[in-house]
Amino acid sequence: MPAVTDIRAVFLETAIATQTLLFEPALIERFDGPSALAEFPVRGLAGHLLRAMTSVEGYLDRPEPAADPGSSVDVIPAAVISAAEYYAAAVRSGTEINDDSNRAIRQRGLEAAGSSAGELALTWGETAARLRARLAAEPARRVVQVYGDFVLTLDEYLVTRLVELVVHADDLAVSLGVLPPPLPAAATGLVIATLVEVARSRHGDAAVLRALTRRERDAVDALRVI
Repeated sequence: MPAVTDIRAVFLETAIATQTLLFEPALIERFDGPSALAEFPVRGLAGHLLRAMTSVEGYLDRPEPAADPGSSVDVIPAAVISAAEYYAAAVRSGTEINDDSNRAIRQRGLEAAGSSAGELALTWGETAARLRARLAAEPARRVVQVYGDFVLTLDEYLVTRLVELVVHADDLAVSLGVLPPPLPAAATGLVIATLVEVARSRHGDAAVLRALTRRERDAVDALRVI
């Protein structure tokens, strides 16, 4: 796994690489059309991709959680979890596409996208620039309290955002009928490792091994975790 400072660099590099999708002519042409994901228009999917960055800013603006009431915020809380633990707990397996949580996700994506592909691209660039400065200034042991009141180190939370960037960059590319952008190998490797860890947590090692090597015995679709 990349070192603490490397994760921030990989996140920023991946955000810039993903941005190339926003300059595809097809994004303008298909902005209000359907995406590759059911019930998720291209506009909302692109906005959801943007939120992989804006959520980082939002959580950094919140007070940093302390280990115990009255303790110093320089101490990482005992309840801090990993990126894989976050996904295992926060993303429910088999949720319905039109349940409240999924509808809310789609609505937030639509709201984040703005009125046009050009506006979204501008917001993306501005957000990336702010994060470059912000992440460089945050201490290595910075922790954040995020959705569901989960607490992660900043770097572990960035791993969850890398998952969103890498997975949904592919979704958006398919939606636009273009090739996915080449992303840093460190990013895709970290995302794959994180998702496999989620699968191990949910289904156990035997199920994951079967999914990787004996698909005819993969009764639980073990590698499908989000």
